Amino acid sequence: MNNLFAQSCSHWVRYDRYEIKTGKDGKRYITPEKTAKPDVYNPLKESSDMVLEALNVGMLMMNRSPEDEVEKAILAFVTHYGLLGLMTALPTTPSFMDYEAVYLPKNHFIKEESMETEDYLSLFYPFDKLDVVKRGVESNWNVSGDRTMIALTMTFMDEPMAKNMSFQREYAEPYDWVAQQFKDWAFTLTTSILYYNDYDNIDEDTGNLYRKAWLPSAALPPATILNCWRNRRSIGTSIRCCWVSR
Repeated sequence: MNNLFAQSCSHWVRYDRYEIKTGKDGKRYITPEKTAKPDVYNPLKESSDMVLEALNVGMLMMNRSPEDEVEKAILAFVTHYGLLGLMTALPTTPSFMDYEAVYLPKNHFIKEESMETEDYLSLFYPFDKLDVVKRGVESNWNVSGDRTMIALTMTFMDEPMAKNMSFQREYAEPYDWVAQQFKDWAFTLTTSILYYNDYDNIDEDTGNLYRKAWLPSAALPPATILNCWRNRRSIGTSIRCCWVSR
């Protein structure tokens, strides 16, 4: 890990308090509390703990732990590291605001291959909407009234607009989507360990069964599922850190 990220830097946003709220559609969402304070941090410095904590949350679900225990663990993870960044992870590019529509590869959560930008944004802003105007490939986003949000927006003004928008206090992620992602990570890890531990002793049919168990992960988009961007200064590009990709 040290060698991989030695020339990298990363910035993400976490809030000091999150809550689970129910939207008008009846779905539950994880979102920062109204008065929660944002913190810009470097997730690469906490990457080992982040991976371990995420897998522990997934294992709680695989072990069918009580729902209140799972919710508590998910909120603890989000408070430690921020939301997962699903809004920019699911499309083919995190810069989807620069296109006429949002284009989506196969994934667990959205069946459509493309969506109107406004419809896609509504999936992640079920409570308070952002002041965004979209005309073709042109987008205009107005941030006013909240000095903290203005300062946060200015901090990430050189990043893709959608990434910047996902750091706002209004942003929310469906609870079921977040929980499913933790479960998928843990499931992929455990089946991989079982496969390689038993590799010399299993027959071809059993091996194929293990490999089929990894297919849900293969259905995820190649963009980031978890929350870090790393900027390689030597070549001046931004690359999302990817836990699970095709």
